[in-house]
Amino acid sequence: MSALVLWSIASFATAQVVLITEDEAKTPNAQIISTRAITRGPSIKLTSPADVAAKSFPIKLELAAKGGAKIDTNSLKVEYLKQPLVDLTPRFKPGLQANSLELSQVKVPQGQHAIRISIKDSDGREGTQTINLQAK
Repeated sequence: MSALVLWSIASFATAQVVLITEDEAKTPNAQIISTRAITRGPSIKLTSPADVAAKSFPIKLELAAKGGAKIDTNSLKVEYLKQPLVDLTPRFKPGLQANSLELSQVKVPQGQHAIRISIKDSDGREGTQTINLQAK
């Protein structure tokens, strides 16, 4: 990889990502029916931040496949639960690793934001998790 490409990747990883715009936050919340099922799909766990006290913060999620499978990074889907749904996948993709999703600095407007993350494993099983970020 050339030095220019490496510099571009490193500078993007440290840049602040506008995760949710003011206009997106103003749209109505989506009415999502919550279901719970036993699955062997990957688990998704928000590890940071434990509590959002600012409109700008780092975010990290752990992704864990089960039963010897591996995370299929091409299957990532991230949606802001609004009407209509807002596809946040391109904003998260730069921080996707084999077993984690990490952005060093994201920005969201004040308020509560529900985000649904879905990912599959190498066996095609899907894991889904909804996280709620409350920016004060």
